[in-house]
Amino acid sequence: MAQMPPIPDRETWPTGLSEQLEPLVRRVLAPNPSPYTFTGTQTYIVGAGREVAVIDPGPNDTGAAGHADTNGAGHVDAILKAVGDARIVAIVCTHTHRDHSPASRPLQAATGAPIIGCAPLALDDDGPRADAAFDADYAPDRVLADGERLSGDGWTLEAVATPGHTSNHLCYSVVESGALFTGDHVMGWSTSVVSPPDGDMADYMASLQKLYDREDRVLYPAHGPQIDNPRQLVRGMLGHRRQRERQIVSLLEDGGSHAIPEFVSAMYKGLDQRLHGAAGRSVLAHLIDLERQGRVAVEDERWMILP
Repeated sequence: MAQMPPIPDRETWPTGLSEQLEPLVRRVLAPNPSPYTFTGTQTYIVGAGREVAVIDPGPNDTGAAGHADTNGAGHVDAILKAVGDARIVAIVCTHTHRDHSPASRPLQAATGAPIIGCAPLALDDDGPRADAAFDADYAPDRVLADGERLSGDGWTLEAVATPGHTSNHLCYSVVESGALFTGDHVMGWSTSVVSPPDGDMADYMASLQKLYDREDRVLYPAHGPQIDNPRQLVRGMLGHRRQRERQIVSLLEDGGSHAIPEFVSAMYKGLDQRLHGAAGRSVLAHLIDLERQGRVAVEDERWMILP
């Protein structure tokens, strides 16, 4: 996690408009920018024929005051406009944070399409992200396992299990084109927050390695620009997380015990204050992983190295 880049202007990232990214993929940006969502949640429409899938329908924004898109309509209305006369045959979610899955319900009510994808997960989140609380009302009609597929007119999506950011996180590959929708697992503008108890650093690292071992052509994250150099970026993310772990161990080896805010102050110099809480959650995830390895211990919320 680095200093948050400035959010681009709305001419560069217009909300509520359908943007063609490649023959089988369109994007509609939700109007929910924040320090954790960057320009907002990107909803993807897969398919160019009579049947389409909608990936990460986003927050439940139906045009409430202060949450309208550039055309004055809500995000669900913008999705329906982008879909046009095609039939939505699947509403697909990567995971169940509130900026990703709640709009699945009004979209299903409007279209009758099934909600398919990640498993439900109702969990209290004591992390710093107001937008990252779990969507306890998410109710899929079908849960996809790793490698399981669903298809429509001219397209096939394959689920790729990527736990770590959340335990129920899935990415989705477009078999015909080599594109991969990565949700919050891999993003080009920021590293993902790994927030215990559901976020797990060991799982996250294994999921990054899983993506590194693949040969996807392009990654479409839920937040920020597309990634045209997938293996290079993922390799850098793996190295970044290993560096963070080395920083933690080095601080502890210098002696004494440390509380989470002390790690953040030492490791994230110049970080936007709004992101300190999220950085602390990822530090905690690293420490829990090191504790499982028998390398550190904690007492009264202060961490120490083990001999």
